[in-house]
Amino acid sequence: MATAVKMDEDTKSKLEELQAEIKLKTGKKVTQQDILARLVESAIDSRAEFIDSFREGTTSLDADELERFNGGMISSGVETTEADIDDILYG
Repeated sequence: MATAVKMDEDTKSKLEELQAEIKLKTGKKVTQQDILARLVESAIDSRAEFIDSFREGTTSLDADELERFNGGMISSGVETTEADIDDILYG
């Protein structure tokens, strides 16, 4: 049983482009329903990343930002254990 999915013209156009490219590169004719089903399965496989794509703003640092962040870190010379952290946080 098929159910209609509403989408704007731009999205519909991109779906049609994808459909045509699949046909051109694989020689296989696939339906838009097949494409959407495969996209949903792909999103399920990387669920956390897919969900994060709907968050506002940047969710992670790129390599340069991470290097700059870590470059600002210094060692105090004091080794801290998990017990030390627990004691500080929980008293």
